[in-house]
Amino acid sequence: MCSHYQTLKDAELLLQKFGVRTKPAAGPYDMWPRYQGVFVRRPVEHDAGDDAVPEREAVTGRWGLISALTRADGQDKAGKLSTFNARSETAAKSFTFSNAWRRAQRCIIPADAIFEPDWRSGSAISTRFARADGAPLGIAGLWDRWRDASGQLNESYTMLTINADHDPLFQRYHRPGEEKRMVVILPEGAYGDWLTSSSDRTRDFLVPYPAEKLIAMPMK
Repeated sequence: MCSHYQTLKDAELLLQKFGVRTKPAAGPYDMWPRYQGVFVRRPVEHDAGDDAVPEREAVTGRWGLISALTRADGQDKAGKLSTFNARSETAAKSFTFSNAWRRAQRCIIPADAIFEPDWRSGSAISTRFARADGAPLGIAGLWDRWRDASGQLNESYTMLTINADHDPLFQRYHRPGEEKRMVVILPEGAYGDWLTSSSDRTRDFLVPYPAEKLIAMPMK
């Protein structure tokens, strides 16, 4: 699971690497669950036939998805759940994530780096993972929006994870004896298809990123 990442320090990369036209307001660089972060998606209005609607947009929302199916009287409880990561194996049947999965509400979370704990020394050492070429990570996610008691729409998102028990890099991290997990990092060439493909193709993209294209740096 990833519970800490760094968003883009250079906001211009949103335009250059992720194909959005405008940058949202700057938020925190170090991101933790329930913080307001930036994600990239296909605009909701894209299929309305309006040529002015861009192919992609950058949106600010809560890191920790709250389903559109959540009733107003259950939002306090839902907001306390650990929904910042979604297990890809069960997301389609989960109350929290199934609406976004079924509707193919997929997004990309831009990041300079993600962090995972290294327990091999007997204590957790935070380790920073980034692309070896210095380019930003594009993490596969789901987004949804819920309407609060006042009627206001709120955006939220989650990162999709897959099993990493046999991954040459991520199998070394997390607690001994626990299942190893990793977020899905998309190759840049897959960004467009990830955002536009039908829901039945979602699993086609949920594969490990090549370990040799990442660097892991212990933070001591």
